[in-house]
Amino acid sequence: MAEDTENQYWYNMRTGAVEKGFQSPSLDRVGPFPTHYEATHALEKLRANSAKWSEDDARDNR
Repeated sequence: MAEDTENQYWYNMRTGAVEKGFQSPSLDRVGPFPTHYEATHALEKLRANSAKWSEDDARDNR
């Protein structure tokens, strides 16, 4: 089943705006997120994921 991208939200890294559907070039946006609220907090989620991956990598390299 294909994702309903027109009803999902994206965070535009260049402008800081939340967009519904494909409104900007893919290089500028991250997502998709199921809700506007989650897209609004995209940077927090990206930072948390990055920190977790760094911790996992450090643990694997011991």
